[in-house]
Amino acid sequence: MKQRTATACQMERPVARCVRNGPERLLPSCEYGMMNIIVCVKQVPDTVEVEIDRETNTLIREGVDGVINPFDLYAVEEALCLRDQYGGTVTALSMGLPQVVAALRETISLGVDNAVLLSDRAFAGADTLATSYALARGIRTIGRFDLVICGRQAIDGDTAHVGPELAEWLGVPHVGCVRQIREVTDGCMITERVTEDGLERIKLPLPGLVTVAKGINEPRFPTLKGMMRAMRSEIPIWSAQDVAANVSRVGLKGSPTRVVRTFTPDHHRRGEILEGTTEEQVTGLLCRLRKAGLLQEGTPSGPTRHP
Repeated sequence: MKQRTATACQMERPVARCVRNGPERLLPSCEYGMMNIIVCVKQVPDTVEVEIDRETNTLIREGVDGVINPFDLYAVEEALCLRDQYGGTVTALSMGLPQVVAALRETISLGVDNAVLLSDRAFAGADTLATSYALARGIRTIGRFDLVICGRQAIDGDTAHVGPELAEWLGVPHVGCVRQIREVTDGCMITERVTEDGLERIKLPLPGLVTVAKGINEPRFPTLKGMMRAMRSEIPIWSAQDVAANVSRVGLKGSPTRVVRTFTPDHHRRGEILEGTTEEQVTGLLCRLRKAGLLQEGTPSGPTRHP
């Protein structure tokens, strides 16, 4: 596998090994300053049967049970591992209906320190660009950060747009589809990702943003102590006005793309058993294929007998 090595960043520094919850990590043996990490999470429908609003062509999320997007659980775990190693805080940020508070409480039960929800009717119907803008305003309102971590993509949209777009709104560098964070040192982070060309090792200056792929770690389970803390935690809900968002850039108004039509394709399949002798079955099959336009004229209408 081809490998590209990042320049500088003192890769020869003595390191300590940490194999907690995933691939082996290479971390500096000396202690660095604390990291303020923001992890973006999304609540997605816990079902494959979703209804569509025919007027807006968006998913109807009311009354549908939601779960944390699976890729975002890897992002939460990676943020917690970095905090456990370097100290600091982890803040979970999400955008959606008030019911998304339940997903944020779940992140607190996993070990997240703080959580914030962006919820406003003005945010409704946002595409990835409008969503990333709203999240960027939320992050700016939270304050200083060293690292933003997102899941690679959401399973309901599968675009993988929000992370890179969020980095652009924040004006910070980003690396996508990271499978391992090897080292954090001297104001930068050494990351690895797998591409079609092989393995890339990339130096990311901080503050920065990464999107993480499946397999970067093994997400932990909530603890009883964490669940108790989650129940007591106050989760602020911020509106578009609270984060000083330009209303022309959020929701449907701020979405340059439109879903023209969303539907579940109809599959019409039926089976038919051909009876009779082998010759009769073959002849019947050929007739049906010819009638369906799948065979050209001149094709033998029955099995060929060989002496």
